[in-house]
Amino acid sequence: MSEFKTNVMRILDKEKINYVSHEYAHNKDAVDGISVAKLLGQNPDYVFKTLVTKGLSGNYYVFVVPVAEELDLKKCAKSVKEKSVEMIHVKDINKITGYIRGGCSPVGMKKKYKTTYHITALEIPKIIVSAGKIGYQIDLAPQDLIKLTDGQCADIIKA
Repeated sequence: MSEFKTNVMRILDKEKINYVSHEYAHNKDAVDGISVAKLLGQNPDYVFKTLVTKGLSGNYYVFVVPVAEELDLKKCAKSVKEKSVEMIHVKDINKITGYIRGGCSPVGMKKKYKTTYHITALEIPKIIVSAGKIGYQIDLAPQDLIKLTDGQCADIIKA
């Protein structure tokens, strides 16, 4: 295994946050999170996806949820005190975050956006998120990730 480092890994190293990096085989395409969990041999409840929305105010918000779950946009809006939020278009992901679809991480975006994690992040021993590049994931203590991103937790998924 190469000592390849993504920008996310460099940020974690700089902040002295312990993490484990994982690499998985892919065909240069984004792979859905449940498949990523299987490829890594990890519990899908620990693997979270990073989704970016835009509020009615024009502000961007990041939501981090278990890969098998779907955002509840009404709950999301309430959690960030917006009237409504909607998913950004795939074509805008890079411009807004600096990442591409399938490689979006809550760590190291172009700007620091308000980040909300689903409340189950507080109940699991580790959280696995993208390392900022398709084919690479990191796992770390949820509290470390939430603190690093100045995150909050809320119930933001569909029941």
